[in-house]
Amino acid sequence: MPAFTPLPPPPSSATVAEAPPAPLGRAHARRLREIYRSAGWPSQDLLEIELLAASLLQRVASPGGHETLRVTDAGITCLADALVRNRAALSAHEALVEHVACEMVRAGRIAWRGLGLRAQLPPLAEGGAARWCMARPDVFSIRNTSVESYVDPVVHEIKVRRSDLLGDLRRPEKRSAYLDLGGECWYVLGCDARGRPIASADEVPPECGVMQLEGSRLAVVRAAPRRTRQQLPFGVWMALAKATPVAGLRDDEQGLLGDTDAGRPGQLEKGMP
Repeated sequence: MPAFTPLPPPPSSATVAEAPPAPLGRAHARRLREIYRSAGWPSQDLLEIELLAASLLQRVASPGGHETLRVTDAGITCLADALVRNRAALSAHEALVEHVACEMVRAGRIAWRGLGLRAQLPPLAEGGAARWCMARPDVFSIRNTSVESYVDPVVHEIKVRRSDLLGDLRRPEKRSAYLDLGGECWYVLGCDARGRPIASADEVPPECGVMQLEGSRLAVVRAAPRRTRQQLPFGVWMALAKATPVAGLRDDEQGLLGDTDAGRPGQLEKGMP
């Protein structure tokens, strides 16, 4: 009869290393923030179960027998990490918005950032009434011209996170609003942490153009179809008149105008207007 070998005792809690908390999804982070800012009443749904299982929430029983929820120290750490990621993504988004807007100015256009413009949507049924909505393109630009029919409005929508892009592409009405405002609509795609584009051009609907950020340069991956655009509505003109466009050339760029190298024009002669 073989000798019986006892099983080794389970490791003590002091020797078990706690696994780092998994990154939060948006819904989890939103629920944690809501509980942190509230009295902590439980919802008893799947999100809450996952947060409890991950030790990001703790159940607290009151003397009266009621149970509330409290965000644990691990939950606070996860919220802080999510805040850092959101701020980094926002900074990257704003930087790319600024880059695109400045490129439009260098191309001789007038550009605005974050405008709220009233756009028309197609009716829900054929022959139905037109619908209206407020659209907020990241960059809206027109030609610097005094001829109204030549303004050529263009919309640029900036995306630096794949999840944001996929969520946007699931909203065809948002795209319809952009197409109503501009003769062209472009999606400008940033890169992920490894420097890869967050999506391919095939994932963007064909009615929109695609640009990608390659280093510090904007590369056209697929040109936007040019649509015949009638005159801009009066409401759009009023919104443009009330808003402040992107500034023109900066001081460091203005110096390039005086550089005669690489075929650049030289300085104006003294005394010339």
